[in-house]
Amino acid sequence: MLRSLLTPRWLLLHALFVVATIATGFLAVWQWDRAHEAGGSFQNLGYALQWPLFGAFTIFLWIKLIRMDFAQQRGEAEPATSAGAEDGSSTAEAVSEKPERRRSRPLVPPPAPPVDSDEDPELAEYNRYLAGLDQSDQRTS
Repeated sequence: MLRSLLTPRWLLLHALFVVATIATGFLAVWQWDRAHEAGGSFQNLGYALQWPLFGAFTIFLWIKLIRMDFAQQRGEAEPATSAGAEDGSSTAEAVSEKPERRRSRPLVPPPAPPVDSDEDPELAEYNRYLAGLDQSDQRTS
């Protein structure tokens, strides 16, 4: 699995993240020195404290991308072997099929229960108003 981190794509990403992290370090030192010069201000001091946070975020993003790549590699290998074993299809067919992603919630929420005028008169009136707008919109369409 670690060999996948040595592909040309990942070597370029490693170089990019290393350069970005080093650059944020240099920028932090530059702003720190600038804050202590005669023309420096609190803004330079703020930037000097902000650049290391950007560098930490760069490292966090780097680690997150590596973990996502490993999870994707593990996730694609498991359904391909299980799909071929279940229905007896060949492994080439199982690899070409993508596993279904289940949604944790429906795309369209279920309709709200109707409100009687006795329960909440304002809400019932508002719902009638919205229903009227919907009907007039459907007539014009």
